[in-house]
Amino acid sequence: AHSTVALVEPDSEERDPWDLPEIKDTGVPWSALDTRGKALRVLVSVLKLILLLGLLYMFICSLDILSSAFQLAGGKTAGEIFQDSSVLSNPLAGLVIGVLVTLLVQSSSTSSSIVVSMVSAGILTVQMAVPIIMGTNIGTSVTNTLVAMTQAGDRSTFRRAFAGATVHDFFNWLSVLVLLPLEAATGYLYILTKLIIDSFHIQSGEAPDLLNVITDPLTESIIQVRRHEKESCSLSKTNAFLSFCQTAAVFQTLKNMTVSGPENCTAPSLCWVDGNTTITLKNMSETYYIKKCQHLFVDVNLTDLAIGLILLALSLLVLCSCLVLIVKLLNSMLKGQVALVIKKIINTDFPFPFGWVTGYIAILVGAGMTFIVQSSSVFTSAITPLVGIGVISIERAYPLSLGSNIGTTTTAILAAMASPGDKLANALQIALVHLLFNLSGIVLWYPIPFTRFPIRLAKGLGNITASYRWFAAVYIIACFFVLPLFVFSLSLAGWQVLVGVGVPLIVVLVFIVVVNVLQKRRPDFLPAALRSWDFLPLWAHSLAPWDKVVGVCTAKCCCCCKCCQGTNEEHEEQKSVLNGTKVHKAVYDNPAMSVEKEVENEIKIELNILKKTQL
Repeated sequence: AHSTVALVEPDSEERDPWDLPEIKDTGVPWSALDTRGKALRVLVSVLKLILLLGLLYMFICSLDILSSAFQLAGGKTAGEIFQDSSVLSNPLAGLVIGVLVTLLVQSSSTSSSIVVSMVSAGILTVQMAVPIIMGTNIGTSVTNTLVAMTQAGDRSTFRRAFAGATVHDFFNWLSVLVLLPLEAATGYLYILTKLIIDSFHIQSGEAPDLLNVITDPLTESIIQVRRHEKESCSLSKTNAFLSFCQTAAVFQTLKNMTVSGPENCTAPSLCWVDGNTTITLKNMSETYYIKKCQHLFVDVNLTDLAIGLILLALSLLVLCSCLVLIVKLLNSMLKGQVALVIKKIINTDFPFPFGWVTGYIAILVGAGMTFIVQSSSVFTSAITPLVGIGVISIERAYPLSLGSNIGTTTTAILAAMASPGDKLANALQIALVHLLFNLSGIVLWYPIPFTRFPIRLAKGLGNITASYRWFAAVYIIACFFVLPLFVFSLSLAGWQVLVGVGVPLIVVLVFIVVVNVLQKRRPDFLPAALRSWDFLPLWAHSLAPWDKVVGVCTAKCCCCCKCCQGTNEEHEEQKSVLNGTKVHKAVYDNPAMSVEKEVENEIKIELNILKKTQL
């Protein structure tokens, strides 16, 4: 029985799970359709494309509103943290702040522009801002990781999607692990960008609005935050949202003003004394607001915190809904011939000997697309579902993600160009630090194929999450929330606590990594006890016991739901018995399950016979 099954169904373990699935055109061919069918197919395709563009528009607008909501709800606290130089003098604290701020605004373009504006305003020095800029790269990669969670229904699709999303994470983490200690020791990013700034004479300009021209009509109808407070993330005690918009007219008028004596008069002819009071005519500036804002909260008597929390809930709801719908719509659109064409174009390499050029062109494409949408989160979130359904390979998604890191730095450069003349050099320097950091990471982890560790790490994590899907949520919570908050709390406690707790943890982590590598490559270099982790409890080196715990917890939750349903059914049955009727419950048998149970029983009987007949 086993041999015949093996002949009919080849072992799935022999297949490479990372090979792109073969996309078949299962639909009706275009030539087989009549005129009505062709018109209907074109109409449906156009409507799907319009709906996709609309969902992308709502996704980008929700990111903008989410940024404003966090600034309204926590801008004052963030401003106080930024201005606390004792905290930011620690590079690790600055790195974690960059991660957390980017998690809040969900765009490294926005967070890097905030940092550039704060450097321009003199709130931060360039040296303090360097670790924050590094942290913005890490924080922005959580969005596409959340998008991958929407494809958890199919195991193979989820494997590819989660690996395609986390390849961006691993690139950013590895770049920070290498470049942050190097910067703290040598300051090479600061020195190199300083030399570049000093060698050019750059004049101040205005940063053009690109995607904001399209999104502002919707976002400004919901909320408008004061521009200078939005950039500095340090909100005043008064309302941070605008009540009066557009230009305010300033008029110079002569008004009576009481002064302490004749010596303070504007002119002798414009001064007179009325009893003990000296009055003079003086030019006074009066501001007349021309137009009142039209956003939803202009006349609402709520605090910044309340408005921020309301917008936070609504924007998160719209954001998650758009992500799910975009994934579903892409899955329905990219089928058949369309998917075949896109898959062939994106994954095809240039002919020998120019195959190596393909990856660098993909980097340029990713940078250009990110520059257009002005958000690396939007671009990487768009390619993640394509990786999941097998249209884009992980090897091709990797350079596209690297290009998005380059493209997102252009926003900070444009924001720096809008700085005043005396602060332009510092603002542009920190923007160039962001660009040089990403270029340095690409030099480390892309040109030589052996050094493309993010791809191997992402595939390893994808294999784990395909077997234990709950581990994806653990990864997101641990890497993007628990770890940054833990490091930040240690940084607040001081260098002594940070070193005392952090160094032993790092030593243990490095030891585990080295032992794992030697166990796979050269186990003979290790003592017999360390050639496997079997000497540890099973829960310490395997996820299987934790999977059982998660399964038990899930089963209990489902059991509670079933118990509630069972109680309702029993109540209905009792009610029907009282009414003199009989409830007939249908039993649905699964033939496949019955056959499987019979086969299992036969195998058990055969094994028992073999055991008893062994010589």
